[in-house]
Amino acid sequence: MSESTVSTNKQATIGDWLGLIRFSHTLFALPFAVLATVMAFATPLPNGAYAKFRLIDLIAILVCMVTARSAAMAFNRLVDRKIDAENPRTRKRHLPAGRLSVSAVMMFTIVNAMAFVASTALFWPNWVPLVASVPVLAIVLGYSLAKRFTSAAHLWLGVALSLSPICAWVAIRGPQSVSVPSDLVPALLLAAAVAAWVTGFDIIYACQDAEYDRGAKLHSVPARFGVAGALRIAAVSHSVMLVFLVALPLLSPAVGFGWVYWTAFVLIFALVFRQHSLVSADDLGRVGEAFFQTNVAISVLLMVAGAIDCLLI
Repeated sequence: MSESTVSTNKQATIGDWLGLIRFSHTLFALPFAVLATVMAFATPLPNGAYAKFRLIDLIAILVCMVTARSAAMAFNRLVDRKIDAENPRTRKRHLPAGRLSVSAVMMFTIVNAMAFVASTALFWPNWVPLVASVPVLAIVLGYSLAKRFTSAAHLWLGVALSLSPICAWVAIRGPQSVSVPSDLVPALLLAAAVAAWVTGFDIIYACQDAEYDRGAKLHSVPARFGVAGALRIAAVSHSVMLVFLVALPLLSPAVGFGWVYWTAFVLIFALVFRQHSLVSADDLGRVGEAFFQTNVAISVLLMVAGAIDCLLI
């Protein structure tokens, strides 16, 4: 049954909207924005001073994260609704199943996109977030179209999520973070780790649709290289992530990471290893556990450990 033949015959609930944007998956990106915010306050500015604390900046970061992600997820569901209706794994999603209407989701996307751009003005007189808001939004939304023309769609998603620590860093520290390139190093290292991490776990998740993607002529790493090859590429991507997590405290000593961070790194290494042990080319039955539970643990663990090191020790 195609999405166009299904009618919306009941009142949408808050649960429907939260399910549409997979609100629980906010735990993937938000902790890294929080960590970057803490790092931005804890690290001296190029002039030796520290960034000024403003509650409005913290509120703005939260609003930006929620609205950008909501717009991106809703846009993804809009442009993929016909694909989702044809894929057995996804045909019960909100648009194909008729739990939400196309017009309502379109309006939801537009409102959140506009709210994201508007919320960047809250950082004023820091003008960089406002100027960067439309390009950032274009990258975040563009991911949804990427699999139609490139197998690097997973990397695109990684880059999109990696913008969160960079944007948080610049929002707190102001225009000088852009004018003094060396000041961006901690945020860029964290962002690179996020990009590699997300790329790896998105490849693992996409293994579930390898056959469908191949038949539908959609581009993905599993469709191009097979499940076994994709899992190897995901393992390489996660190894790159670990390298950047090692480089972060070594190349940015001013951030102040110490033994708490390194303890968390050891645990993250174990979690990454476990993630790959849960799936194989012959058994993808535990992809959900590898994708959600393990990745939430990684992001929250790094946020908590990094914040403790920066603020308390």
